[in-house]
Amino acid sequence: MSAFPRTYFSRRKRLASHACLKTRKGADMRTKPAKPHLPTIAAVLLLACGFILLGLTASPEAMAQEDTQENAQENTGQIDYAGFQALTAEAAPHRAARLVPLETFNTMRADPDTLIIDARSAQAFALGHIEGAVNLNFSDFTEEKLAAVIGPKDRRILIYCNNNFTDDVAPVPLKSAPLALNIATYVNLYGYGYRNLYELDGAYGLSDERVVWAGNEG
Repeated sequence: MSAFPRTYFSRRKRLASHACLKTRKGADMRTKPAKPHLPTIAAVLLLACGFILLGLTASPEAMAQEDTQENAQENTGQIDYAGFQALTAEAAPHRAARLVPLETFNTMRADPDTLIIDARSAQAFALGHIEGAVNLNFSDFTEEKLAAVIGPKDRRILIYCNNNFTDDVAPVPLKSAPLALNIATYVNLYGYGYRNLYELDGAYGLSDERVVWAGNEG
């Protein structure tokens, strides 16, 4: 007769069977793929659809503005508006100190080494201009052309434009004051390195005897 009761062996067998079952279930849990988290997937899909709809419903103006900004960042070309603003701000105090009345303008004009630049069109220049002025259309301003007409950078330069005259007739029709040609001419000459600049200040009638007018073919 065995030294151990039969119930002992039956208990050991049940324990072993239970341990084997736990081991198999653990292995199944490790190898069984996790179920997808459906709420998370749904949230991601909804978010993606939202972005797509946002792009489809964006206004043409907003899309055009975005394209313009991207193009500006990618290719600024040879146009520097920020640089022009900085140049204008730098030239402003210089110009403010170089505005001269007609009497002073005429005194300076009498100096043979002084150059008067008329930046209006060739047609307007032919119809009438201050005596002694040379015509260089503003749209033709380049480093080379300015050097050819002016010569040394320190040469004294006088400028005037339509808005220096009150008649508002050809060849001196008035322009919008903020867009007066003198302003752009001064800033450009300053930007090209010319500092000995003087601008006619004020406005005068063509019949004013102090205005020495020439070339009137109209």
